[in-house]
Amino acid sequence: MKSNQDISQGKGTVLTAIIVLFAALLVVYLSGRSYRSMLNPPAGVDMVKPQAGFKQKMLSDYFEGIKDTPADTPVYVQEGKEKGGTVLLLGGTHANEPAAMVAGVVVLENARVEKGRLIVIPFNNPMGREHTTAQEGHPKTFTIAQKKGKGRVFRYGSRGSNPIHEWPNPDIYVHPASGQKLAGSERSNLNRCYPGRPDGHITEKLAYAIIQLIKKEKVDLAFDLHEASPEYPVVNAIVAHERAMELAAMVMMELEASGVPMRLEPSPARLRGLSHREWGDSTETLAILMETANPSQGRFRGKTDERLVLTGEDKAYKKAAALGHLYIPYKGSQTIDLRVARHVFAVKTFMEMLEFVKPDKGVIVQGLPDFQEMLDRKTGAFLAGVEG
Repeated sequence: MKSNQDISQGKGTVLTAIIVLFAALLVVYLSGRSYRSMLNPPAGVDMVKPQAGFKQKMLSDYFEGIKDTPADTPVYVQEGKEKGGTVLLLGGTHANEPAAMVAGVVVLENARVEKGRLIVIPFNNPMGREHTTAQEGHPKTFTIAQKKGKGRVFRYGSRGSNPIHEWPNPDIYVHPASGQKLAGSERSNLNRCYPGRPDGHITEKLAYAIIQLIKKEKVDLAFDLHEASPEYPVVNAIVAHERAMELAAMVMMELEASGVPMRLEPSPARLRGLSHREWGDSTETLAILMETANPSQGRFRGKTDERLVLTGEDKAYKKAAALGHLYIPYKGSQTIDLRVARHVFAVKTFMEMLEFVKPDKGVIVQGLPDFQEMLDRKTGAFLAGVEG
């Protein structure tokens, strides 16, 4: 026969179990609500207001296999009065590289095409914007301040596509076009999936759709904008396919002369799946990838919050710079204004010099700010809703 003490202990165990169960359910509920806020962001988040003259299409117009799927994304096209070349600009391949995406939005909201065509995809992999990377502690959103209003809010996402669309990743991802073996998670990384497959997994289908766009629009010059951690060797850099090296070298020298130092790296022929390699091999475009330095991605960083995303201020990085462990000059900050300005000014310079290597494919785009102008006035001044 059970004693009163045994009964009391039993009741205490049941009560503890009930409390733990409710606590677990509460964590699941709060986590689920947070996750859903990334899937379905509030009105105004990730808003864009294209410059007059841009016409919106969808990426599925180029490959119907992604229609009505989470991979489909808006494509904006503006054509000048004078015939010329065609330039493609992608932002947001990796949604945890915010300056790359914001630079695409700045171009979309300011560019006035006089000659040729400009195609902008600001959110290149929308599936990466639906979640943040586990255990990285990244903020869900960040706000670009403006003089008028509350500023522009964008999601800070992940390097890979949302796991709910790619689950489960294989242990090893075999790149279909080359047989190159990569970590299984790289199947969710758009910049390892080119040239893609029409019958592949969803990120491979997205890569295939972009290749079809480049082919069908006969793109002459294509950009894939990125960011990298300050300790990564290929940072503040242009990576160019061999057919684009002449133009990239000319642009690098022009940037250096303008006080914007930029490394020039050749696209490795044996590193497959990346845009600068597969675009150049699969199409006639001059393929360019560019990297700026983002401390919120790095391994040396401390507290990871919106402030770090916007300012790049981190004590650990300052110490790492003093010890010579970084590949950029770092004096305590690496603002998003600086990073966006580097991207926008480099894209502008490339377009201005395209006609020197393709005389009949010149592109003239007005309205894009110069490097110092962006630093002086800050990024928010070049997003819709404020002066200028």
